[in-house]
Amino acid sequence: MGITVKIVEVSGAGQVGTTTWLEGISSSITLRDLIRTRVREEVAKERQRDWERQADRAVEAFGRNGFFVLVDDRQVTELDEELELTADSDIRFVRLVQLAGG
Repeated sequence: MGITVKIVEVSGAGQVGTTTWLEGISSSITLRDLIRTRVREEVAKERQRDWERQADRAVEAFGRNGFFVLVDDRQVTELDEELELTADSDIRFVRLVQLAGG
């Protein structure tokens, strides 16, 4: 039996954006699987196809520092790190914006 967690997207400037609820996920999940599950759910809401390609792009973006992930105020740096989540976990995907000329 899985848990329901809330993921909040935040801009690098701290502006809160989209909130996504993931239901039925394992309380023990890798960051890679959490990213892929979030993308799958968002793509399903938009009734698009080929979520796998979009999930691969999201994982690649994480690897290029396009965004970082905080779980309970701790930055997770490794895709294959095993996370121990609860329904109260504070999960934030922080999207970074490239500086002009950078």
